[in-house]
Amino acid sequence: MDFSPLAASLKGEFYDSNLWKKLYATDASVYRELPAGVAFPKDQDDIIQLVKFAGQNDLSLIPRSAGTSLAGQCVGDGIVVDVSKHMHSILEVNAKERWARVQPGVIRDELNFHLRPEGLLFGPNTSTSNRAMIGGMVGNNSCGSYSIVFGSTRDHILELSCVLSDGSTAVFKSCSREELEANAKLDSLEGKVYKQILSCLDDPKNQQSIEKGFPKKGVHRRNNGYSLDVLLETAAFGDHEKPFNLATLICGSEGTLAMITEIKVNLEPVPPPKKALVCGHFDTVVDSLRGTQVAMKHKLQACELMDRLVLDCTRDSIEFSKYRFFVEGDPGAIIIAEIAEETEEALSKSVEALRADWGDQGLCYASPVVHEPDLDKVWKLRAAGLGLLSNVPGDKKPVAVVEDTAVSLEDLPAYIDEFGKMMDGFGQKAVYYAHAGAGELHLRPILDLKEEGDLKQFREIGLASAELVKKYDGSLAGEHGLGRVRAEFVPLVMGEEVYELFKEIKSTWDPQNLFNPGKLVEAEPMDVKLRYNAPQETRSFDTKMSYREEGGILRMAEKCNGSGDCRKLHLLGGTMCPSYMATRDEGATTRGRANMLREVLTNSEKANAFDSDELKEVMDLCLSCKGCTSECPSGVDMASMKAEWQYQYYKTHGIPFRAKMFGKIAESNSVASKVPFAYNMMVTNPLTASIGKWMLGVAQKRSLPTVGKQTVRKWHQKNWDSIRPEGAKKKVYFFSDEFTNYNDTFEGITSLKLLASLGYDVEIPKHEASGRSLISKGMLDEAAKIAEANVRLFSAIISESRPLIGIEPSAILSFRDEYKRLIPDDLRADLDRIQDHILTLEEFLVREIEEGNVSSGSFKDEERKLHLHGHCHQKSLSNLKLSEKLLSLPKNYEVETIPSGCCGMAGSFGYEADHYEVSMKIGELVLFPAVRKAPGRDIIVAAGTSCRHQIKDGTSRVAKHPAVILYEALKEPLG
Repeated sequence: MDFSPLAASLKGEFYDSNLWKKLYATDASVYRELPAGVAFPKDQDDIIQLVKFAGQNDLSLIPRSAGTSLAGQCVGDGIVVDVSKHMHSILEVNAKERWARVQPGVIRDELNFHLRPEGLLFGPNTSTSNRAMIGGMVGNNSCGSYSIVFGSTRDHILELSCVLSDGSTAVFKSCSREELEANAKLDSLEGKVYKQILSCLDDPKNQQSIEKGFPKKGVHRRNNGYSLDVLLETAAFGDHEKPFNLATLICGSEGTLAMITEIKVNLEPVPPPKKALVCGHFDTVVDSLRGTQVAMKHKLQACELMDRLVLDCTRDSIEFSKYRFFVEGDPGAIIIAEIAEETEEALSKSVEALRADWGDQGLCYASPVVHEPDLDKVWKLRAAGLGLLSNVPGDKKPVAVVEDTAVSLEDLPAYIDEFGKMMDGFGQKAVYYAHAGAGELHLRPILDLKEEGDLKQFREIGLASAELVKKYDGSLAGEHGLGRVRAEFVPLVMGEEVYELFKEIKSTWDPQNLFNPGKLVEAEPMDVKLRYNAPQETRSFDTKMSYREEGGILRMAEKCNGSGDCRKLHLLGGTMCPSYMATRDEGATTRGRANMLREVLTNSEKANAFDSDELKEVMDLCLSCKGCTSECPSGVDMASMKAEWQYQYYKTHGIPFRAKMFGKIAESNSVASKVPFAYNMMVTNPLTASIGKWMLGVAQKRSLPTVGKQTVRKWHQKNWDSIRPEGAKKKVYFFSDEFTNYNDTFEGITSLKLLASLGYDVEIPKHEASGRSLISKGMLDEAAKIAEANVRLFSAIISESRPLIGIEPSAILSFRDEYKRLIPDDLRADLDRIQDHILTLEEFLVREIEEGNVSSGSFKDEERKLHLHGHCHQKSLSNLKLSEKLLSLPKNYEVETIPSGCCGMAGSFGYEADHYEVSMKIGELVLFPAVRKAPGRDIIVAAGTSCRHQIKDGTSRVAKHPAVILYEALKEPLG
């Protein structure tokens, strides 16, 4: 089809290339279908154009925001309409009347960040709240862990501005019976939808069908399509206080009725300030549900469950294993009960009342209490459940098929007990987690949908689950909606009469079936158009990096389940994914790159499957920051996969000149260090520097690094004996990497002086460079040789008493990360043995502080304010808290960590002309404004050489390495 007229009419963008179709062929569900194209509207006018074009060309529109839906709501063969890129403005906030008006692409946590000064919030909070958008929450009627207090999204929607299927616009808001009748007389599509709903709900027969078909009153969560039951209980249809509002019908309609352009939401006061979590440990899931019934008699803010399988998934996660501090023993399930009160006294009383109640019932064997500031860690552990479940080794994964059925709280233990027996009949052990207090658990069987037998079970379990829900008069979906996976079973669970009412609503609102067809009504079978086509064999590839633990690079890519953690914004913390934060492009996310890797490696017919322009495009803006290494709950290591892709791609296309020059920077620096004066004059002189930048493809606005007058290694050889401490506390080895040795010689030499002043004897073995730049440019043959040589050397000499220390995080932490994938199998045990003895300077000195070998007594007593920016690799593979602790060692040194993610430099990325603009955009998100805001007398601190360079180029401020800060603070420095 010719989409050029549409593309020309839009203020936003439209793409129909295979790249964009593949990026939007999946969401967080098990489904896959290539769309006709992808549109990024800028405003309501664009959406009107899209609706008219679709109507004229027999196309459908699939509304999408973050794409985190679990039931396939965002997947279809029409035009995907992504509102997340442009339509994300907070338009108006009225704190006095407690409402806000937003566009559908506003992220839930982003809105609450904006509302924080007002003491207000938007209550519903999905586990994806740092990327879930208000429009998507309306579409799915999202709830979240605080639904026992705040209810669902529909409980907070005041008005919805929409584009209807004929291109007309309407605003749906509260109205009286008289206004409803008047609206029904309007000569427009808006009038027709009011007339239809009025006729439907006034009919006694329909009222009986609704009463019979919808879940019973005790079911707290009920997300079963068009909410006729809720509309029936309004003032327009009986003796009820709640006003009638057709926005209620659109909530939970999964984009099948209208396209939303603006949303007016109700706001709530923030909960009481004093909070605690009581974490009940139970032997079995059923016991925990009995404990939930007891807990819900108390005044709780939230009541969430994690079972043993979810907890086990957190053990090996770099990020989330740190949040298991409250777990005692090996519980079958943990109930997390949040309590909030106005005073500490009241909080303590409420906490002990719940613990006593659990104890009296003999239900749990432990109930540790978690207080601020650790509450967030527990909730992060709970929220990571969806992604972490994808880390189960092999092709069998927990599959969202039953997902979020809901029953009344009184029925929950019996329902789950019967569900467990049902799963036993299938030879299955399900995963249980989420909203126990609301009568809803996420229940996932573990299946391999590449296998025909498991695909058959997928359908059988879905059907059996629907029949069990019907038995308990429960809800087919509690919060995640019907989508593709459950809509087929609506007639079975809710009855043919209700299903016919649903079809009447759909045909009235959308007679041409433009909006998200196949959802809620006229659904296809739930086991078609899946991400994998059983029987499907996972292809294997001969890679330079080892993916043995994952089962190959393709399985590494397949670990991405689409949860979209990589789509969070800079306001909400973390590093992943910096290029998305700057561009808001799906192709710039870890999810987008993983999806493209999966698509290409699965389907390519080329001899070199990695030879793909589509992969080249999505990999282009990956900074290899390693944020995904720790922050992606599924453990998708995109940095290593980008390096592997480059390596394989170069086999066909050769290594570009610029990549060679940056990759072999160690060799270039070695040559330059022999004539430092001449080299430095060349890279600082405007004319010669400009020519050099042009030849290398470096941005003209970027400054070039100089080399030191002498290398760190040479300085050490000449000067160490003169400052070697007598009676050294310990001997250590120093890793003089290619950046420290040649470029950051001042920082390197100062680090040596600091270690000597603190009583450490330092040796610099004759070792290879780190290979960091080679890895980042996909030059893995050379990098592997370096990794092997370094591991062989250091495994023979370092130990707990003689560790290896490095000051450039990206270099020293290569031992902790990429080296594991590059070295021969016979060296893996050696590397594992010495891992704990290869440390950043911060890690080493904090360890020495804890052992009593270093104290604040060595430092001056003077006031300093430090603003610390953490290197990406530090945050992903180490712990920035160690830097905070170390820099706070001198008395009266106040350390404030800048809440920045990646600085945007990322080695050579920020130098390159085609990446310079994105690099600086990333810096401008958080880092640059924070540095500029810092008073001139304050000190900016950054351990990474790239970070310091970026700060200098972006703000004209000089950032110091922690070693320099501490050396300058010494009372009696050596050297």
